[in-house]
Amino acid sequence: MYAAMPLMPFAIPSALVAQPAATAARHATGRITGRIVDAKTGAGLSDVGVQVVGTTLGTMSGVDGRFTLPAVPAGTVTIQARRIGYQAKTVTGIMLAGGQTLEQDVTLGTATVQLQAVAVTASAERGSVSKALDEQRTSTSIVNATTAEQIQRSPDADAAQAVKRVSGVTVQDGKYVIVRGLGERYTQTSLNGSRVPSPEPERKVVPLDLFPAALIDAITTAKTFTPDRPGDFSGALVDIRTREFPASRSVTFSSSLGANTAAAGRDVIRAPRVGQEWLGFGGDRRTLPSAVAAAGQTLSGVTPGAPTNALIRSFRNKWTPVADNTGLPNGSFGVSVGGNDAVLGRRVGYVASLSYSTSQEVRRDEQLIVPRADGAGGAEALSTFAGSTGRESVLWGGVANLSTMLGGASRLSLNNTYNRTSDNEARSLTGLDEQFASVLTLTRLGFVSRSVLSNQLRGEHTIGAGARQQLDWNVSRSQVSRDEPDRSDLVYQGTGANRFWRGLANDATRFFGALDERDYAGALNYRVSFGDAASAPQLKVGGYYRDVHRDSDVQAYDILNLGLEQAALRDRAESIFRRAASSDAASLLVRPSTFGGRYSADETLGAGYAMLEGGLGSRVRVIAGARVESADIQVNTLTAQLQDTVSRLKNTDVLPAVNLTVRVTDAQNLRLSATQTLSRPEYRELSPVAYVEIAANNEERGNPGLRRALIRNYDARWEWYPSGGEVLSVGVFAKRFQDPIERVFVATTGRPQIGFVNADAATNYGVELDVRKGLGFLGAPFRDITASTNATFMRSRIAITDSLTAATNPDRPMVGQSPYVVNASLGYAQPDGRFSATVLYNVFGKRITLAGVEPLPDTYERPRNVLDFALQVPVLADVTARVNGSNLLDAPYREQIGGVHRRSYRAGRVFSLGLSWRPQGRDPRPVTRP
Repeated sequence: MYAAMPLMPFAIPSALVAQPAATAARHATGRITGRIVDAKTGAGLSDVGVQVVGTTLGTMSGVDGRFTLPAVPAGTVTIQARRIGYQAKTVTGIMLAGGQTLEQDVTLGTATVQLQAVAVTASAERGSVSKALDEQRTSTSIVNATTAEQIQRSPDADAAQAVKRVSGVTVQDGKYVIVRGLGERYTQTSLNGSRVPSPEPERKVVPLDLFPAALIDAITTAKTFTPDRPGDFSGALVDIRTREFPASRSVTFSSSLGANTAAAGRDVIRAPRVGQEWLGFGGDRRTLPSAVAAAGQTLSGVTPGAPTNALIRSFRNKWTPVADNTGLPNGSFGVSVGGNDAVLGRRVGYVASLSYSTSQEVRRDEQLIVPRADGAGGAEALSTFAGSTGRESVLWGGVANLSTMLGGASRLSLNNTYNRTSDNEARSLTGLDEQFASVLTLTRLGFVSRSVLSNQLRGEHTIGAGARQQLDWNVSRSQVSRDEPDRSDLVYQGTGANRFWRGLANDATRFFGALDERDYAGALNYRVSFGDAASAPQLKVGGYYRDVHRDSDVQAYDILNLGLEQAALRDRAESIFRRAASSDAASLLVRPSTFGGRYSADETLGAGYAMLEGGLGSRVRVIAGARVESADIQVNTLTAQLQDTVSRLKNTDVLPAVNLTVRVTDAQNLRLSATQTLSRPEYRELSPVAYVEIAANNEERGNPGLRRALIRNYDARWEWYPSGGEVLSVGVFAKRFQDPIERVFVATTGRPQIGFVNADAATNYGVELDVRKGLGFLGAPFRDITASTNATFMRSRIAITDSLTAATNPDRPMVGQSPYVVNASLGYAQPDGRFSATVLYNVFGKRITLAGVEPLPDTYERPRNVLDFALQVPVLADVTARVNGSNLLDAPYREQIGGVHRRSYRAGRVFSLGLSWRPQGRDPRPVTRP
């Protein structure tokens, strides 16, 4: 079924989407839509007069600068845009076919002499600056952006893979974003401007692999804070914008088929399926058995014998990975429909997209160790395990976005997004446990699904003459879930004929975990301009409110041996438990595990801000203001030992910000910024619920006494945009942390523990370089080739408090800090964008994943060189083929503690071949080179 799924789009009859050319030819007029934007700020300009030259056809741009000219005679068209305080602009050479809707944006510059005018061709106006660099150039703060066009020219399948191309960004575990070397806790994620809660119980950051690349219009990474943004980030605020409606009706199909070299044609262990994994659902057979739920959390009324055996029979009797499985192919398909049509006399823009993909992931040559101190400041292996992991992953999602204008002064938008991912995983590791002087085989069967649902209603309004006042608002609802139903952990001792199930605590454990979180939020922003010119000062004020509730419940049960003989224990676990549970003998015991528990978290956050934006002369722009955030977090915990704990964190903080942009020349900017932000602990980090990691044998617990951290941020960046699609920028940054939260490795007399603590202070500083340059200066053969690279070099140091004097390294980098991050690409693209080839490279320096506490040293993730490529080739008029290759070097993943590898594996090379089909033809606009 997996192999067949990617071919589904080709079975859809083309008659459902084809539009006869003869119908279009009968139309004698077309329609021109677009936006009028300020050349300096990139903001939409309202109340701009737009006229078709030589006719009486005209209109005024509305909210966000949008305009529509209906019933324009087909042929070569010239339009003119005028507004007081700006240079009038005439755009010539617009080729409009009958029945066509053409999108033409226009940029207006500030008038230095009243009535001064400029004239440009339509092609020059469209291709003047790429969308990503234009957003970066006109931003009021330091941002980097990547767009759908850039994603299309890479093998990136989701937002996590796409965002790692941004300067200073790395991605951990293929999901979690780290910016400027700061840990994932210092990055926040929003979807279309609204906060997305995290579905992970142990992490604050949102896993970006939840968002398929096919649904993304752009990803913006804001690295500096302004008062109209949430204040709880320091690395970056990552905003994922889903696709907006096109100017004319458009339908696109895509499909791909591929393979992982670590899996294709090779035996791969897998977890037994129940039939709904291909949709990302665990299925009813994985839910907590009703008999176990009815027995209560402590199972106090369940006695050995028939009552216990009845509970064991209620568990799904699957414990062992399937070992004779051939690796499955990877596949994907997608469909997107969008347009701008009249509905009940009003034009409504719409886009609906669905994307589905499935992949086979393998960890070959996998190794995990349990470390112990070697007495000389290093570490050695207490236990070493080797084996492999097989994972079948599914990712699918959809967007349904609508937008309409209410007159010329108001715009309403409704954005809806749903994404779901799942991993069905089997792991088998065998090795010598030196603590017990025996060979152990550890296996795990686990299924994890995550989902994000987001609904957002947004309004934008211009008020009064001259559009000097603007009001925007939004209300949103987000809901995330993470389900880990029926995970089974199993331990066998010995090898060959002497291999047997030990039947001790934690040797046969079933976990049932569920996390649900819902988030309601609302925001209101008001802006007033004290003049008509672009340099006129503006005051912006607003408020924000968010209400969050999370429920997390992990129930775990151990099965122990009471009376089974050694011979019976040598069989497969499925046979052992089936035979024992079918009798009334008191041979097995079921009891709650010491791991697990439940917690609920409630957070209310209210914020208000005021900021003034204005010019100091014609070349200096200042944004200054402050944001006040008041947060109240309460976490109620009930551990597996029935210990009840309440954690409370309540703070009101004032977060000032000053951002200065100096226009050195028309193509150069100098940006300076000084801000204060904060970082609050994740709910799970405030809860003492225990969690255990397989094989590594580490116990992880939260800390109810954690405090929020305050961060002072200083940034400076010089930017030069020599021509369209090109940039050279150099930036420096520095950060000072008070009470930063660190994830530390704690050595104890028993099981090693991972915990969370507040350090006293930390510093982080670095340099960023970003270059994107066309190679046309080398000669005509190179004019369609673009080279780009970005590099970030960082350093951080953390100060340890007296309570942490047992830290192994009191002068170490912060957890997650890389000393350098380098991205590079070389791309070729024809002017129409249909043929392109891109090679991409990424590497980062070693970074701490776990901070050591005496006598154990710090744990580092070692550098990995990653090389990818993407090739796009036109096949037919409306069909394009894509060939992608990822992880071509297959560099091993390694975590090192002391002189040993705590964790290592290889993931294989991934190749795919895909086709995309756009029945209605290509967009007539040329595609700007990256």
